Amino acid sequence: MRHHIADPIVHREHWREPEDDQLRLECGVCGVWGAPDNEASSIVALGLHALQHRGQEACGIASVHDERFYTERHQGLVGEAFGNAELTTRLPGGAAVGHTRYSTAGGSFLRNIQPMFADLDQGGIAIAHNGNLTNFKHLHGQLVSEGAIFQSTSDSEAILHLIARSRKAKIVERFIDALGRIEGGYALVAQTRYKMIGARDPLGIRPLVLGKVGEAWVLASETCALDTIGATFIRDIEHGEVVVIDEEGLTSIKPFPARAARPCLFEYVYFARPDSVVNGHSVYNVRKEMGRRLAREFQVEADIVVPVPDSGVPAALGYAQESGIPYEVGIIRSHYLGRTFIQPSQGARQKGVRMKHSPNRSALEGKRVVLIDDSIVRGTTSLKLVRAVRAAGAKEVHLRSASPQILFPDFYGIDMPERTQLMAATHTMDEMRAILEVDSLGFLSIDGLYDALGVGPRDPEQPQFTDHYFTGDYPTRLVDREIEEGGRDARGSQLSLLVTA
Repeated sequence: MRHHIADPIVHREHWREPEDDQLRLECGVCGVWGAPDNEASSIVALGLHALQHRGQEACGIASVHDERFYTERHQGLVGEAFGNAELTTRLPGGAAVGHTRYSTAGGSFLRNIQPMFADLDQGGIAIAHNGNLTNFKHLHGQLVSEGAIFQSTSDSEAILHLIARSRKAKIVERFIDALGRIEGGYALVAQTRYKMIGARDPLGIRPLVLGKVGEAWVLASETCALDTIGATFIRDIEHGEVVVIDEEGLTSIKPFPARAARPCLFEYVYFARPDSVVNGHSVYNVRKEMGRRLAREFQVEADIVVPVPDSGVPAALGYAQESGIPYEVGIIRSHYLGRTFIQPSQGARQKGVRMKHSPNRSALEGKRVVLIDDSIVRGTTSLKLVRAVRAAGAKEVHLRSASPQILFPDFYGIDMPERTQLMAATHTMDEMRAILEVDSLGFLSIDGLYDALGVGPRDPEQPQFTDHYFTGDYPTRLVDREIEEGGRDARGSQLSLLVTA
């Protein structure tokens, strides 16, 4: 452990082996304001533990006590970092904000771990950010040309610079001024000396919910965090809404022109915990309905339905109930490894599959198997699972994806490779079936997915959800992408590759 003490911030850093992960991935945020007896940091730690599925690479908490900020940032899991009784002594105060992450913009260096802190002329501010800014490189270039000095390669730091450079008088006005210059999908929780501020992007791409535990207010990425800390769900933060929480209570501000919401469909397909309610929809019920729709769209004679655990379980249950084919636990998953879809490297993913999923021969041998997965991205994991199921004695394997074909990359905070690495974008159905060595292959239709959410069919003129990874219909401008593809200069947007210890 290394200690660095400065005024007004007490800052502790924990460093493990660095790995610069360039994948864009999901994160989780949690903030508490008004907790009694210095309990804010422990409440936030519990909330982050419930959001661990959204990021297992690093975590951090910043608390406020007597106008001083205290922060800790760790690589690794929440329980390892914040699981001891000394937490409230190390991070005292009645207000705190926390973050659990995989790499989004920037790598897995310690300097990119959130919450990020800045000491402004109006006092300190700590920010936790879930999502990706699609104009980060453009902003970075502008800010650097104006003399800004970046300490990280994270797009979250650009928000701090924008707040610091705003000419507005009050901190909330500066925060809103900064939001007016960023684009993309985001959920933000910020903590100042006297206020907690939450914000959700104008389309509501990334989720953010509001709750209360006792008299304390809570902001979190998912309702499962509220359940874990014993908080009551109040409501979703609306798309384009900014909420300010202080001693006067909660104030809602809608500073931008009204737009129709377009929440991210992949929250329901994969990212959200099944016991969460996202934008009013039970994730568990939606995934079961996805399985039912899949069974209607792709009927097959088979003996058992087997999920790829854990994210494929609800869809497999729905498929089994709709088709009448018995559900069996044909694959046993070890819960002591990270999710292979969001491991930092392809090599780690390949090793993880072998260690993580074990076929249950007693259930599979001699059976015609319908194998249900939540999605198929590169296809490497699916092929290994199919071969394992066949090696365990399955006579036939019929692979079904509970989401449509992933055809386009994501730029809003999800791990999605370039289009050339997406199996469905580069192969026909027959080619994919041959490559995956399955007897048949089926993907849920886009209208089937919309129907599972009770809003189908998809409106092509005004889509009800963000679904570009299936359709190519990106909901915002991709400023950085446009600059890159147009061959234009991004004005000094080259990011440092400095490795710090």
